[in-house]
Amino acid sequence: MATDTPITPRGLARLHEQLQVMREVERPQNVRDIEEARAHGDLRENAEYHAAKERQAMIAGTMQMLETTIATATVIDPKTLSGSRVVFGATVTVTDVDTEQQFMYQIVGDSEADLKQGLISISSPIARALIGRESGDEVTANMPGGKRTFAIDTVVFK
Repeated sequence: MATDTPITPRGLARLHEQLQVMREVERPQNVRDIEEARAHGDLRENAEYHAAKERQAMIAGTMQMLETTIATATVIDPKTLSGSRVVFGATVTVTDVDTEQQFMYQIVGDSEADLKQGLISISSPIARALIGRESGDEVTANMPGGKRTFAIDTVVFK
């Protein structure tokens, strides 16, 4: 049985969009590709047919994963949250204690994480270190490159 998956409203909307594209664009195109490949004759030696069937399986798997994530999603809107502690949806500004480099992250669900946009997964090492802490605290995260210590500068909800 699947457990609830925390997600922001923006993340849920993105999953719905991805599922819609899979249903309305990817899958119909794949069906056309399979039909076209069948028309070429002997299916045993038809690379186009086998590639299209593999793509069909990939599309079905992706759609199932999206549907499961949507069905188990618990939407948490950061705009409705407040307080001084870091929780899911919080936007946190931290400073690396060693390099004095500053970073801003929003803690989001696993399916919507995008480090380039400052969106980190709630299950990431830094998010796990930050959860429950507040401005002024220092946290140490076990990052892939080793331990790093961060000072929490601000915690906001937007």
